[in-house]
Amino acid sequence: MSSTDKTVLASAGFHGDVLTLVKRIGVRMQNYEYQHRKPMSTPACAQMLATMLYGKRFFPYYTYNILAGLDADGKGCVFSYDPVGSYEREHYRAAGTASALLQPFLDNQARALARIPDYIGRKNQQGVVFEPISKERAMTIIKDVFTSAAERDIYTGDAVDIRIVTKDGLEEHRFPLRCD
Repeated sequence: MSSTDKTVLASAGFHGDVLTLVKRIGVRMQNYEYQHRKPMSTPACAQMLATMLYGKRFFPYYTYNILAGLDADGKGCVFSYDPVGSYEREHYRAAGTASALLQPFLDNQARALARIPDYIGRKNQQGVVFEPISKERAMTIIKDVFTSAAERDIYTGDAVDIRIVTKDGLEEHRFPLRCD
């Protein structure tokens, strides 16, 4: 999404609205880069998306968005939105038809995935030792949770595209969910 490959938008909802929204965001990001001679930061993009969604609040885009990337300190940031632009910075979030299946799993496992403080993830567990996990282990967990969601939610697609944002750029992986 960004020319620096440091911002990723995930959208669930009506595909036509998703395409329109992505196109409009792209135009605004290009205009920003031309005017300021630098790419838009992820937090700035998050605020811009909230403003765009709020501007359509009376006839909103039927989209549920998650924007992720790196902040000015090089740390990961995730922003989740409702259709009318209310947003919140979070450590992790699930959206879409399978979000009710994915979010509890993330609540249980996310601390290990994101290497974040004790106040989130592994919720309602006692005596758990928190240790960082490798990127490969995180990928395995993500694949498992999406495979499980695809088995229980008929609206979940046939594949999951995984994008990993690092200080060096964007890594992209595609993983098929249904093999039948």
